[in-house]
Amino acid sequence: MSDPKLVLVAHGTRNPRGVEMIAALADEVSARVGTTRVAFVDVLGPAPSEVLREMDGPAVVVPAFLASGYHVHTDVPREVAESEHSQVAVTRALGPDPVLTDVLLRRLIEAGWRPGDAVVLAAAGSSDHRALRDVRRAAAMLSEAVHDRVEIGYVATGEPRVPDVVARLRAQGAKRVFVASYLLAHGLFHARLAESGADGVAQPLGVDSAIVGLLEQRFTCAAESLVSAR
Repeated sequence: MSDPKLVLVAHGTRNPRGVEMIAALADEVSARVGTTRVAFVDVLGPAPSEVLREMDGPAVVVPAFLASGYHVHTDVPREVAESEHSQVAVTRALGPDPVLTDVLLRRLIEAGWRPGDAVVLAAAGSSDHRALRDVRRAAAMLSEAVHDRVEIGYVATGEPRVPDVVARLRAQGAKRVFVASYLLAHGLFHARLAESGADGVAQPLGVDSAIVGLLEQRFTCAAESLVSAR
């Protein structure tokens, strides 16, 4: 029986830069753990079920999502079931996680943030309360890292919206406001942050050695479980 292969599942975007970033992330992970395939649950193909049908041996599906909402709890399990693949392990989502907090802080510093500047954590948003809970946890972790309260703003689904949070912080006396992009890759959502009125917008989490290591960790733990179950 062959060793497990990794299937990296992302949301999907029509932005070429975002697609390239996911591909680059998969390449970096592949260099550490072996063959890594990419699948998308929305906007683009191939779907996870399509990728899994093409795989003969065991597979580990890693949802590259920063919060566990509908895509993680519904789309991914459905795709795995539709594939009828008999040996699939699904890991938990990437976030929230201390590794991501460290990367968020570095991205803020790269954008010009300094201690004392207000921070808004910008998330895509969700109608799923489990995803919103994860975002709140991510904000709490970032608050600890910056030693100040981090507010939450949503880009697509949910309230308050990022520009409204930025405006409120300014009205409350914040001299400088920075947005921490709680997004994995460039796309429509990140592009909207440029119009938030903030003094600086951090880059998405993107291709980072720490995130590659986190993906490797997720894969390795699940792969070991598959192997031991043989």
